[in-house]
Amino acid sequence: MKFYNSVGPNPRVVTLFMAEKGIELPQVEVDLRGGENRRAPYNSEVNPAGQTPALELDDGSVLTEITAICEYLEERFPDPALIGTTAEERAKTRMWTRRVDLKICEPLTNGFRFAEGLPLFEPRMRCLPEAAAGLKAVAQDGLKWLDPLIAGRDYIAGDRLTLADIMLFAFLDFGAGVGQPLDPANRNILRWFEGMKVRPSANPG
Repeated sequence: MKFYNSVGPNPRVVTLFMAEKGIELPQVEVDLRGGENRRAPYNSEVNPAGQTPALELDDGSVLTEITAICEYLEERFPDPALIGTTAEERAKTRMWTRRVDLKICEPLTNGFRFAEGLPLFEPRMRCLPEAAAGLKAVAQDGLKWLDPLIAGRDYIAGDRLTLADIMLFAFLDFGAGVGQPLDPANRNILRWFEGMKVRPSANPG
């Protein structure tokens, strides 16, 4: 297998996921800022959507989309389980992953693309600068919603580290550097975030 990596929170979700599992794969760095992902051969041979990351399998086929890649790696490398070992655990992880993605990660990312990231993204995709402030507020609303729900527990889905934690951490860490810092009033999320920040997977090398 071969992993196509780049800057940005989406590839980082997968690199954190692999680090937590102890998976090491050959990597190809894609120059996202330089637009390598939007031209051949990447968008003709790897991912026609022109996005990163991507995982090339042993048979030459390619998987894209971070949840699909992580689901595949979980099945290939089941220990330690980061999605689940039972139907109930897997369903709970998927539920929380979907919640944090829709309520926080997606609006946070588009808030960046349509504001601070506009010079980079405007030539590449439809951008709505007028929506940026509202999207950032939606992400903050999602965090306020989540904060009381994780009171008294170490991880988003309960007592075990899952893909939901990895995804939210990657995007919140990204947001902190692009004008969307974590509000310290979200004390439970701040406690959780500090715990995630010191994990070896977040500090490679």
